[in-house]
Amino acid sequence: MTRRRTTRLRRTLLAGTTAIAVTAVTAGIVAAAQEPTKAAKGPELSLVAATNSVTLTSWKEDPGVYLDLGTYLIAEGRPLELKVTRKSYKDPVAVTQTMYEGGKAKAKKLPAGTVKDFSGLPGFSEITLTDKAGKKVLTRRESFCPNNASGRVRPDAPAKSKYPESCPTNPFTLGSMWGVEKGWAANTYAGSYGEPVQLPAGTYTARVGVAKQYRDLFGMADKAATVKVTVVERSDEGEEGSTGVAPRSAKAGEHAGHGAGHQAPTAHAGHGPGHAPSRAEAAAPVTSGAGPSYNVGHGPLKAAPPALPWALKKKQQSALSQQARDTRGQTDGSRQAPALEPLSKRPTGKASVPDVPKPDLRSLPAYGITISDGDKDVPGKDYLAFSANVWNAGPAQLVVDGFRSPGKAKMDAFQYFYDAKGKQVGYTPTGTMEWDPRPGHVHWHFTDFASYRLLKADKKETVRSGKEAFCLANTDAIDYTVKNANWHPYNTDLATACGEENSISVREVLDVGSGDTYTQDLPGQSFDITGVPNGTYYIQVLANPEKRLKETSLDNNSALRKIVLGGKPGKRTVTVPAHDLVNAN
Repeated sequence: MTRRRTTRLRRTLLAGTTAIAVTAVTAGIVAAAQEPTKAAKGPELSLVAATNSVTLTSWKEDPGVYLDLGTYLIAEGRPLELKVTRKSYKDPVAVTQTMYEGGKAKAKKLPAGTVKDFSGLPGFSEITLTDKAGKKVLTRRESFCPNNASGRVRPDAPAKSKYPESCPTNPFTLGSMWGVEKGWAANTYAGSYGEPVQLPAGTYTARVGVAKQYRDLFGMADKAATVKVTVVERSDEGEEGSTGVAPRSAKAGEHAGHGAGHQAPTAHAGHGPGHAPSRAEAAAPVTSGAGPSYNVGHGPLKAAPPALPWALKKKQQSALSQQARDTRGQTDGSRQAPALEPLSKRPTGKASVPDVPKPDLRSLPAYGITISDGDKDVPGKDYLAFSANVWNAGPAQLVVDGFRSPGKAKMDAFQYFYDAKGKQVGYTPTGTMEWDPRPGHVHWHFTDFASYRLLKADKKETVRSGKEAFCLANTDAIDYTVKNANWHPYNTDLATACGEENSISVREVLDVGSGDTYTQDLPGQSFDITGVPNGTYYIQVLANPEKRLKETSLDNNSALRKIVLGGKPGKRTVTVPAHDLVNAN
């Protein structure tokens, strides 16, 4: 199994423990037909700078400087909460804000076109840089993900934010929750959704404000933050007299931690050897999502903006020693789903499938579709590589335990069922788990979770992927607006769920609202199209192909993605038409 993951850090951390000064700005959006005493109210939002000055590094081997200026959006009084959804892939993305009237939550639909996708509020921040002479050298607008790296700004604020840790990047996302908890601040840095800028070494003044359309929308004052910016140039090779330079962060396609919609980012805080600043991670390039990998994650899209700082601290400790292997997922522990610890013994009593809520596995259309040569492992071959996701629409978790008889090569797998209080009330046999010792795998696979097939234009099968065994992990936030969605899933990478070679039992969980993406980019996983004629085909992603897992519905387990093959042997091409309004290959 080769898995690609998207969420990695694209920012520098603020050095030290500089406090964020809070200046409350009275907000409140009053409907024209309402009396002031009955006005629906939102949060009191303000933009502040955590520090008066920052030092940014321009690495000579990189294309520019990343503008993490330490500016934050603070929510007081009430949280900023946005529900972002689309009814189907034929419908545009819409957003509603949670307002409060008489102490009760009320949905306020924001203007059509406010957001285009699930990456954040487009053009939220307005940044202007001037040089020493007062000459304007840069003007730009950047998106803002309210789920960005956050922190409390006062001691009586909620100890944990209830909102997810990043904005989703899967092109087939259906719903997301964005929010800044009350008494919290979210970094306005665009992370991987922004682009680096060309700035010579020197001193600048940055003015950061909120675009007028959002000030009007959220009732914010027109008050910008000003930060002194010092740009220094450095090289990976180090400089004479330097105390050392920390190893550079992993590039896209290398291992940099397994993050998805929830994964904590790779750390960067200038705490490398000798305390020399380590390289800020650049925005991940838009790749095919189907290149050779080392179990590094998934997806062709840019990574999500930074996640929460408490997870980031853990990540920082392991960043320098990271190798091409799995690392533990990160979570803030809030809203942790029940029943995550595997039992040590086989279930006892009679197997049964009780009348309780069950998971609903659904397939997403394939994406990250490209032609591959199999990484030169099999000369003279053409492969069709792609990424595929199966997600759980709920309303219950998918919980599968594997139990091993001593000395046996496989585990017997069982699906578990729970009542509304999280109490186990039943189980049923559901196949097997097998150990995969191959490099880049080295974990237990649950068999027959999904199947991938290349269908002819008449929808008849022509090629089947050999990939049908999986280690389940919550890599992507697909729809966090469905009932019982868990905004903080525990097992977000392979190490949290997939066991060791000497494991006697393994528990794999797919939480409600999350999906598991696999990138099929190696021979045996991708489709061998060497002898497949040019023409129109469909990639089918099929969940629960043997119907062994008990679900709410089996009618939505298949998804098709149309493609057109062309070219000549050794130089095959693939054209991927838009899937309704989703124009991602």
